Amino acid sequence: MNNKSKESRELFRITFLNKGQVYEVYAREVYQSDLWGFIEIENFVFGERGHMVVDPSEEKIKNEFVGVKRSFIPLQAIIRIDEVEKEGVATISKGDNIAPFPLHFSPRTQSVPE
Repeated sequence: MNNKSKESRELFRITFLNKGQVYEVYAREVYQSDLWGFIEIENFVFGERGHMVVDPSEEKIKNEFVGVKRSFIPLQAIIRIDEVEKEGVATISKGDNIAPFPLHFSPRTQSVPE
C-alpha cells in the first residue's frame, strides 16, 4: 500500500497545473495514491502568519487549501516534485506557456508483413 512515514521531516515542493494556472505548494508527504492515476499530497506547509509582510498570492493559496487534509492531484497535472531543504513561498502563477499532458493517445497501427 502506501510507503509514508508519519514522523518524516522531509519537505517537498510540488508544482502542478490546475485550471490553467501553475500551483507551487509545500508539503511533508507526497506519494502515489491507491486511487489509480493520482498523487496524494498531505500535511501542507505554509509560512507563518506572524510575519509583517503578507504575500497576497500565498494568502490566496492558503485560503484555497484551508481545511484540506489530503489533496489528490492527477498524474498528468504534475509538472515537478522536488525534495527541498527549507520552505519557500507557496504561489499561484499563470500557466500561459504550459499545456497539460494529453489524456488520449492515438492507437498505434501495426503494419502487417507481406
